[in-house]
Amino acid sequence: MHRLPTLLSGIFLVFLISWLGLVAYPVTQLGRLTPVPDPETGGTLPAVYGGQALAGQRIYATEGCISCHSQQVRQTSVTSSDIERGWGTRPSVARDYLRDSTAFLGSRRLGQDLSNVGVRLPNAKWHYIHLYHPSAVCPGSLMPAFSDLFIVRKIQGQRSDEALDLKGSDAPKPGYEVVPTAEAKNLVAYLLALRHDYPLPEAPVKKAGAAQAK
Repeated sequence: MHRLPTLLSGIFLVFLISWLGLVAYPVTQLGRLTPVPDPETGGTLPAVYGGQALAGQRIYATEGCISCHSQQVRQTSVTSSDIERGWGTRPSVARDYLRDSTAFLGSRRLGQDLSNVGVRLPNAKWHYIHLYHPSAVCPGSLMPAFSDLFIVRKIQGQRSDEALDLKGSDAPKPGYEVVPTAEAKNLVAYLLALRHDYPLPEAPVKKAGAAQAK
């Protein structure tokens, strides 16, 4: 019984130190971060996601994309390969995620990092084909097909401008076309909005030519 106060004090101290380290310190250091002016557009950085991209962010979460993809160009003190691979022109920093209700940092990279996929791959039609059949544009890809995000339908009149240009066994039978659903459009809009290529006070952009993509 004489040791009970000491034990309780020890437990309280452990929780206090944990709270200070995990809650108070991050709030003090990161809670003051705010967007910075964008001299090129007159807006702020990081940019605000549009409504379609926000809806696509939810699809990204629902489909479990974070299981295989990260969204963080790692600090050069940890590894320089991210920038050397062309995954970004600078390391990701906390301010990059101010607009995200959930930051999909990820911890696994069975696929490429997506922090700057909107810069690297700005063609929406490429993303649609990649989602429908990844190996069609990335031979040997381990990514599962998300064909459920597309509709195979009979062509009414003229072929839709949104129809995927599929070849070989992926092509639908004559008179039919494959078009993206609203979910696919939203997801691609989100992917195209992923870009950390702007300079921030704590993360200047590396000059072009300083690193070559591999």
